[in-house]
Amino acid sequence: MTAYFLGIDFGTTGARTCVIDVDGAVMHEDHRDFGTLEEYERAGLWREALWDLVASLPPPIRMQLSDIAIDGTSGTLLACDEALAPRAPPLLYNDGRAMDEAALIAKTATPGHPAAAVTSGLAKMLWLKKWLGLTGARLYLNQADWLAGLLSGRVGMSDYHNALKLGLDLDTLQWPAWVEYLADVDYLPVPIAPGARLGTVSRPRARYLGVNPGCMVHAGTTDSIAAFLAAGVNASGDAVTSLGSTLVLKLLSDTRVESVEHGVYSHWFGKRWLAGGASNAGGAVLRQFFDDRQLAALSERIDPAIASPLDYIPLPKIGERFPVNDPALSPRLGPRPADDAEYLHGLLESLARVEAGGYARLADLGATPLKRVETAGGGAANPAWTVIRQRLLGVPVARAAHTQAAYGSALLARDGTTRFA
Repeated sequence: MTAYFLGIDFGTTGARTCVIDVDGAVMHEDHRDFGTLEEYERAGLWREALWDLVASLPPPIRMQLSDIAIDGTSGTLLACDEALAPRAPPLLYNDGRAMDEAALIAKTATPGHPAAAVTSGLAKMLWLKKWLGLTGARLYLNQADWLAGLLSGRVGMSDYHNALKLGLDLDTLQWPAWVEYLADVDYLPVPIAPGARLGTVSRPRARYLGVNPGCMVHAGTTDSIAAFLAAGVNASGDAVTSLGSTLVLKLLSDTRVESVEHGVYSHWFGKRWLAGGASNAGGAVLRQFFDDRQLAALSERIDPAIASPLDYIPLPKIGERFPVNDPALSPRLGPRPADDAEYLHGLLESLARVEAGGYARLADLGATPLKRVETAGGGAANPAWTVIRQRLLGVPVARAAHTQAAYGSALLARDGTTRFA
């Protein structure tokens, strides 16, 4: 009997699914857009998108669905009870309100640990406890962990990629004493390997969604690591840039590098490391001015071989995480020339400078030198932007064969923990 493997990617603006067979061939894809959300709507819409996307799979796939894995935005945190009911609106990956909490973590944490960043999951946890006075919030879960728990009914576990920004010690894959002291909660998630088996889809959910009751739910990963898996690179010095709402860099490095000052951290990736960072700059800035049709038409009028003289700070709002960690950095999106193509050229060039500065920062900190870049996300489809980026990066830049993180999560569902052996 044919087996199918489902990957689900929860990003900033929507959720995507990808179903593959045992050979990795794509059998089905779908997506749901979130639109503009108020804080209180987020968790409910994520839950409904999850149910809708699974229930909308073609019946033959649902009945022969073997495994599921979900990726989510790194550092997005939910406070919930043991039934997974949120006790407050989730705080997104780029939420920078926990400045006092981050300062406290920095005084206590292992030097250089990414949990000391103002946008870390641990900083958000401390902020929620302090300012909301939550009652009944027994669990603090990353987005991917919460969604997987909704499917399996098993709660209180976190893959070690998502757990990093909660303070996980990557040398021991355990919670250090300083995290337990600062968090002071009943339950910290149990760290497990990405791709580890959580359990089958719960019986009520399997009946409700019409899926194979033996379908296994796996621990997921972050959206950027899922995109890295989808790209299929495997040599030290290879990197994946995800050009979505934000700009995320992942470099396969023989050396572990970390710097809270610059928003740089490394994920354990088998015998090597995924070094990188996530900027707040990205496609969200372009969306403030242009829609898809305009971006495509205007990009055709750009000569990407010529550098734009315009120099912007392409942030959608105040605050940057990488390649400099500055919660007070303000956007600079002007002056705007009369010609929209000229303006877009300047924005794309400025975003490429952020990317080039990020890889330069990793090299300065001792990561394996950059050799080539595969591109994932919606921006990978823009050829003018690709040429601009290659000119500034000085290495080959290509569009990945699979550009969506959902494909990487589908591979994780199929292969389990062997992806990180």
